[in-house]
Amino acid sequence: MFEFFISVSIFFCVLVFVLVGVAFLTLMERKVLGYLHIRKGPNKVGYVGLLQPFSDAVKLFCKEQNHPFASNYISYYLSPVFGLFLSLLIWGLIPYLSGMIFFNVGLLFFLCCTSLGVYTIMIAGWSSNSNYSLLGGLRSVAQTISYEVSLALVMLSFIYLVGGYDLTSFYYYQLKIWFLFIFFPLSLIWFVSSLAETNRTPFDFAEGESELVSGFNVEYSSGGFSLIFLAEYASILFMSLMFSVFFLGSDLDSLFFFFKVVAISFMFIWVRGTLPRYRYDSLMGLAWSAYLPLSLNYLFFYMGLKLMVFISI
Repeated sequence: MFEFFISVSIFFCVLVFVLVGVAFLTLMERKVLGYLHIRKGPNKVGYVGLLQPFSDAVKLFCKEQNHPFASNYISYYLSPVFGLFLSLLIWGLIPYLSGMIFFNVGLLFFLCCTSLGVYTIMIAGWSSNSNYSLLGGLRSVAQTISYEVSLALVMLSFIYLVGGYDLTSFYYYQLKIWFLFIFFPLSLIWFVSSLAETNRTPFDFAEGESELVSGFNVEYSSGGFSLIFLAEYASILFMSLMFSVFFLGSDLDSLFFFFKVVAISFMFIWVRGTLPRYRYDSLMGLAWSAYLPLSLNYLFFYMGLKLMVFISI
């Protein structure tokens, strides 16, 4: 019972740090986009704008909460809450060697949580009873399901090579060399699929401001919008962490690992400031015509490689 209490306490401490990290990730994004546009980002609130995220949080949560008259009230309010809950629950997978919450089937749990995240966006779009939000929700469902196939196949390649679903195995297998050098094409597929999973540019069709007026969250304001925003940026941080676990060493006991997570998060922001939005047919073509065959070929290759090693032993 004592060990359970310690694990839960550590998990809640991690969640607090994640939320603080999300706050400063938004500040980093605004700063980086500002310098990409050759202008200053937020620099008035606090020293060089360090208190800007907390000012935004106070402003958003203190605003009046409105809801559309024709909306489905309960699901409209609960879908952002469940979205944030899922994006925070998944942080229990962090593969600390000291324990915390230990999963033998961590990769399966990761797939389950990312799949459930689709429903929160879909219900948020549907329950708002707005054509724009419904279209944004439908786009998000189609996009996320398409790119989850590629993510699952890339993870299957790792499962065959590592020999299990436990994330701590990636630390031991990368003591000599990072998987980035061995699986460089798979790392690119994973990164681009992560952009699509988190609805980031150039795959931000669920939030297309130019044609959907902010997409599935168009009817949300104040607290509801803040929760959707927090869930998205917590997912970005976690996908950056998973990239570092899979391809960049998974050495969570060193401070250098967290610099790698920040570097991958910076790449998410860099892509947003650089690339225009895809066409929708190009998005689906990339998922089904390019990434699916490529990840399948790599999966069969690594299955055959593992079989050859077993036969030789």
